[in-house]
Amino acid sequence: MEHLGNRYSRRRRIAIIVTLGLLTGLGPFTIDLYLPAFPALKSDLGINDAQVQLTLSATTLGFAVGQLVVGPLSDRVGRRLPLVAMTLLHVVASVLVAVAPSLVFLTAMRALQGIGAAGGAVVAMAMARDLFGGKPLVIMLSRLALISGLAPIVAPIVGSWMVLVMDWRGIFWGLAVYGVGVVLLVVTLTVETRPASERAPAGRGRLRAAYRHVVGDRLYVGVLLVSAFSFGGLLSYVSSSSVLLQEVYGLTPRGFGAVFAICSVGVFVGVQAGGRLAARYGPHRVLAYSTALLVVGSLGVLLVYAASLPYRALVPAFFSYTLAFGLGAPCVSVLGLQHHRENSGVAASLLGASNQVVGSVVGPLIGVFHVTSALPVGAVMLACAVLAVAMLWLVVRPHRLGDEVLL
Repeated sequence: MEHLGNRYSRRRRIAIIVTLGLLTGLGPFTIDLYLPAFPALKSDLGINDAQVQLTLSATTLGFAVGQLVVGPLSDRVGRRLPLVAMTLLHVVASVLVAVAPSLVFLTAMRALQGIGAAGGAVVAMAMARDLFGGKPLVIMLSRLALISGLAPIVAPIVGSWMVLVMDWRGIFWGLAVYGVGVVLLVVTLTVETRPASERAPAGRGRLRAAYRHVVGDRLYVGVLLVSAFSFGGLLSYVSSSSVLLQEVYGLTPRGFGAVFAICSVGVFVGVQAGGRLAARYGPHRVLAYSTALLVVGSLGVLLVYAASLPYRALVPAFFSYTLAFGLGAPCVSVLGLQHHRENSGVAASLLGASNQVVGSVVGPLIGVFHVTSALPVGAVMLACAVLAVAMLWLVVRPHRLGDEVLL
């Protein structure tokens, strides 16, 4: 069948890529932009590391719940209306976080902020599936994966610059502005990609049937688990690196941002290479190598701890993990969505929500152990990497897949 996106001019495609890219980045920026402000947040509100991690977990849980709501809703009523409504909710929540007087209020509004940010994550992926198929879909999802992979790493870099000129509350005013800009772009540059004739009928029975169809696909469930555990390892690095590098190794916010910038190159290179390699050799084959590299990077972090090496030795270990995550990200999207065009909202929502559920567990887990060395970070990264490898070979079974995965 002919896909709508194949009719677009190059200029129109670029506009769509920019808009969908900013939508994809809204969630990770919402979650991670304030990581460098953790020390200031603790001082201002008089809270400890575990309580700060609680605000992070609330956001990731809200992000997960929001995706489970907006995905099926976008299959039923179209893409644009839920997208605009959820993003406006994000804007309102961002303003309320910026004026939060207490930890309880801050945590509640961070959860609401996560729910609002979920619209961009799910609907952007579903719109890409509506517009493209085959190798053009691989290319589009690779670009979105580049942004979703880079954003959790770039966000703390931007945040480290912001805390140099404003307090932690200013970060959330900036997120409100980001949300307003996204709404304007959606209204002016996008069209409805889910026509009324293709929308899922209303009713709980239809929704249950859609979920059964998606989760009944062994390949989908396998890549969902690979994605979730890979992301869990990445988030364990991202969520703890501010404390590890600044409080344990003594880096300044600027030095912390520099380390993150180096590691962000790993995601960029990985996604670019992963998309091209997936189109040529098959996404299942690329996943086999990328998950193995996750284990290598995690072991590198533990080696730095065991040998009492300086922080510079952490950079190649973290880089290896981010490179591996980038290599696998576009492959997960392609394998997860290729057989579920009619239920792409449901499929995208489950992929995103599973990542955030695992991420919401990882943050508090590291907080319990208290980051006084690289050991808890490396241990959680390794556990996630090993689980990702296990899910790949036990559930996805790439050795049994043929070239039909590219269709």
